[in-house]
Amino acid sequence: MKESAKARRLKRHHRRSKGQSKMNLVSLMDIFTILVFFLMVNSSSDVQVLNQSSTIKLPDSSAVRPPGDVLALTVTDRDILVNGRVVIKREALQALDGQIEPGLKQELDYQAGRSGQPAPEAGRAITILADRELPYDLLKKIMSTCVDAGYASISLAVNQRVKEGAGA
Repeated sequence: MKESAKARRLKRHHRRSKGQSKMNLVSLMDIFTILVFFLMVNSSSDVQVLNQSSTIKLPDSSAVRPPGDVLALTVTDRDILVNGRVVIKREALQALDGQIEPGLKQELDYQAGRSGQPAPEAGRAITILADRELPYDLLKKIMSTCVDAGYASISLAVNQRVKEGAGA
């Protein structure tokens, strides 16, 4: 019995398509390899990057302990910011007679309430990013306000100085 042309065409089509059901995994393996290297490089980083303005020149230090992920208070030439939000003008804080600035304290209290966690016994942690030329009386007012708001664990952001003996 002779097969029709349509039957031969269908048989030929089925023979051709049987071999193409395999998946090409080469490109998929390349993607996974790149992903693994990316994750290895980015997760092994021990450096914490604090968002700082280019106008702020942090002091150098030989500190070896990295800072934690805490609330950041930034002092620029014109403003005082808490987590990037302007709270008070620097001139207004310098003109303040007392040691506690009410607007800054209110913002710090708000940030403490936002965290939803009770304050640790040693006080909440905060990092102050300020220029190395910041006057001491202004820094004292900022630190006094922080302590009054319950942020007693105060860290000052610095650039880590490279040790002379390290490196080749």
